[in-house]
This record gives sequence, structure tokens and C-alpha cells, in this order.
Amino acid sequence: MRRYDWSAGTLAILGLLVAFFAVFLFYPVGLMLRRAFEADGRFTLEFFGLLLASPLQREALANSLTIALTTTALTTVLALPLAHAMTRYRFPGKALLSGLILVPMIMPPFVGAIGLKQLLAKFGSLNLVLMQIGWLPSGEPVDWLGRSGLAGIILLQVFNLYPILFLNVSAAMANIDPTLREAAQNLGAGGWRLFRTVTLPLILPGYFAGAILVFIWSFTDLGTPLIFGFSRVVPVQIFDAVTELNTNPMGYALVVFVVALTLLLFILSKRVLAGRRYEMMARGHTAGTELATRPWQTALLWSAFGLVILLALLPHAMVIIHSLSGHWFFSVLPADWTARHYGEVFGHELTASSIRNSLFYSSLSALLDLVLGVLIAWILTRRRIPFAGLLDALAMLPLALPGLVLAFGYVAAFDSPIAWLNPRVNPTLLLIVSYSVRRLPYIVRSAYAGFQQTSVTLEEASANLGASPWRTLRRITLPLVMANLVAGTVLTFSFAMLEVSDSLILAMREQYFPITKMIYQLLGRIEPDAPSVACALGVVGMLILTTSLLVAGRILGRRMGQLFRA
Repeated sequence: MRRYDWSAGTLAILGLLVAFFAVFLFYPVGLMLRRAFEADGRFTLEFFGLLLASPLQREALANSLTIALTTTALTTVLALPLAHAMTRYRFPGKALLSGLILVPMIMPPFVGAIGLKQLLAKFGSLNLVLMQIGWLPSGEPVDWLGRSGLAGIILLQVFNLYPILFLNVSAAMANIDPTLREAAQNLGAGGWRLFRTVTLPLILPGYFAGAILVFIWSFTDLGTPLIFGFSRVVPVQIFDAVTELNTNPMGYALVVFVVALTLLLFILSKRVLAGRRYEMMARGHTAGTELATRPWQTALLWSAFGLVILLALLPHAMVIIHSLSGHWFFSVLPADWTARHYGEVFGHELTASSIRNSLFYSSLSALLDLVLGVLIAWILTRRRIPFAGLLDALAMLPLALPGLVLAFGYVAAFDSPIAWLNPRVNPTLLLIVSYSVRRLPYIVRSAYAGFQQTSVTLEEASANLGASPWRTLRRITLPLVMANLVAGTVLTFSFAMLEVSDSLILAMREQYFPITKMIYQLLGRIEPDAPSVACALGVVGMLILTTSLLVAGRILGRRMGQLFRA
């Protein structure tokens, strides 16, 4: 008979976790569900009828689905060959390329959109270069960004999100027993048939995990459409609905639609994969299973990886150039260069305060995540409790819950007379909590892995010597998993620094703006230098984010990829 741990310490921790999830997860989501299905105290579906009857909302839904589906499809086409090449072949510089291929993940598309517009606008740098070399007639530029920037949004999301799918697929491919390939080859299978009949079926769980994340992130991306001025998408419609929460229920209906779509995708993936078996016997000997490339193959791989990395980083390079431009109009590169915009970033009170605010919000959210992550991982690995699987699922739920939904729910749930809890008055607390909730899965997985890899016998010895559970945790367990905790904390901090959806929705007063909201504010101003200052602020954010992730990658190494697996 299974005996559960009902000690006072365990109950206190469980009570704290339940209270946190109840207040900051279940209550906002439940409130949105109630308001979406209730009118005059009765259950109704009329708001969803109005949603589908509105030409604007139907177009927004169609556009968002088009963007998400196209992004997922193109990301698949891009990530699968890269992952196959990285796991199947051994070539000079492989370690360097495996790191560089993930770099676009640390650059949010919200910032890169500024550079992409400068590059691909009708009279942007690319068209001007093509005109100068005679490949385009003067005055007849190509509309690279497509209708209202739709193509630009998709392009930017593909190059930002492909590392997520690459990490999932490459991890799945690396776990395939090489003897299965050898057996198939001995039976005459090779090339495409080998990939289709052996490799592809075995990587489906990893692929679906990454593809679903890509689809959801693309569907709920708010910052990129805002920068391109493309308002007929679901995230922007939800963003606009924040100003009329109490009078227009359409926002609630849209948010519930996003939640339902997210749940449907995860349930569908489980149902599709549930009837199949993917387990393998113990892996065979793997040494030498990677194929050594010939010189021409090495050159081809370097060219392919280099082209992808170059295209992915080009928008952000344009942001850096824009931040140093003194005058940039109808020219391939700026007519003159200056660093004064960085002086304005640190010299002006509002821009400087946005950096301080982001550092403050991100630091406290990382600290909160550290406490919650350690408690959850410790409970799951060191205590026997009922419904442990449910607690683990709750900790991972924010990975699938879009920040757009959570931020909208916080505005609706905490619009109260309590000033420090009302985002319209002071969003500090809710920004910290929203950043923390969104990134909690990263540190939970990191701490969980650390606890699993640490022998429990040391803790048992400490307990036998009379140490309390808290003292054992503090003096024995935590020092042993410190590397995991530091890496997870740095990750939560770094991704919170340039969080977009939460910042754009919750920060409503300039003195509380984080970096991303200030960038959006600057781009909406008519001053000629405002875009350059916004780019300089974006570069500062990218530098902070890059430094943080380099530290995390240094500590975690290859294990870092596991944090982005659903």
C-alpha cells in the first residue's frame, strides 16, 4: 500500500503552491471563461456567434491561422534537414555550428522586425542594392513584405522559431538506436526510404512537441504584427480589446478561442501518438555511428548552415546599423554614423528607467521562479504525494499557455481598487508574477533534473545525524544542484528581459514601461530619431539577453536544449 507524506512541511509547501496557482493561474483563466460564456447571469454562446459573424474577426482568425500554419510548415522544412545533418554526420566545426544555429532563438522577433522593415521595405536596402546593380528597374521596387507585411511576419517567425523545432528533433534523432538503421540498411533500405520508414516514425513525439510550440508561439505572437502595423490578427485584436474589457465581451471570446485551440492541439497530438509505440530496446553501441564527411560535403554543410544563420541574424544586424545611423533615407547604408542614440538611451529618464524596470522585474521574477522551482522539484523528487503528476503538469502548463492569454486575464481579474494589484495603476507585481509564471517550467525542469541526478543517500545520512529536512535541503541538496539552479535562474531572467506580450498589455503607464514597451512607444512617435533610439534600446536588450544565455549555456551545456521540450 502506498504511503503518502503528510508532514507539516510538505503540507505547508503544497498549500503555498496551490494558493499561488489558484490566484495567479486558475482565477484569471476561470474569470475569462465565465465572462465569455455568461450574459445577464445565464450561460450563452452568443459572444462566439458574434465573433464568427464579424468580418473583421473572421479575417483575423484566418490570418492568424495562415501565419501559424505557414510558419510551422516552413520551420519543419528548415529544421528537419539541419537536425538530420547535425546528428548524422561528423565534420570539422560541427560544435561551433551547433551553437551558432541556436543564436536566433535569443533574438526576439519583436526587435528583429524593426531591422527587417528597413531591409525589405519598398525602398529598403535590398531593393536599393538590386536597383544599383541593375537587377531592378528604378522606381519599380519589389514588395518583399507582402500584403500589409504578412510575408515579413512569417519570414521573421520562421527564422526565430526554427531553433525550438531543431532542438526537439535533433534530441529525438540522437536517441534513436543506431542498430535499427543498420538493420534497415542490411535489408536494403537507404536514403529517403530509410528516413521515411525508420527515422521519421521514431522522431514523431519529439517533432510534434516542437511543432506545437512553434504553432502556438506563432499564432499568439503580438509584437511582430504590431511593429509591421498588421492589425487583422487575433493577438492584436485581443490587445485592442484590453481598453474595453468591461463593455465589449469580444476579447474574452477571442482569448477562450486561443485557450481552446492550444488545448485541442495538445490533446490531438496525444491522441495521434497514443495508439503507436515508440519505445526502443537499450541503445546499441553508438561510437562511430556518425558518418565522416568528405571535403565537398563539409563545404556544402558549412554553406547551408552558414546561409541559415546569416539570414536569421540579418534583421538584427540591421537593428544594430539602424541604432548607429545619423541619417538613413533612400540609401543602402546610413549616410552618416553616430553613437549619440545610445547616449539618449541612458541619458533620457524614460528610456533609462525602462532598462532599470526590466532589470528589476526580471530579477525578481527569476528569484520567485527559483523559490517555486526548487519547491516543486523537491516535492516531486523527494516526497511521495498524491496527484504528483497533476502538480508536474501544472508546473509545465505555462509553457503551453500563451503570455497573451495570461496578461489579458490579469487585466480582467485584478482591475480593482487595490492600487498595487491593479495593472492600470501599478503593474509592477503582476509583471513580476506574469514573467515568473511564463518561465517557471524552465527552472522546474532544470531543478528536477538536478535532484534526479543527486543521490538521496546523502540526504538520508544527514537525516540520520539529526538534521531537519530544511537544513538537509540547504546544506546538502542545494549545493549539489547549484549549477542547475543557476542556469535555470539565468534563463528565466534572460527571457523575461525581452518578454513582449505581458509587457505590452500590462504596462500602461510610462514610468513602469519595461524595455519592450518603451521600444513600441518610441516607434509610434513622430520624432525623426525615435526609430534609431528604439533600435539602440533593442540592442541594449539583446546584449543583456545574449550575455545571460551565454552564461546559462556555459553551465548547462547540451542539457540546455531539454528546457525547450514540451
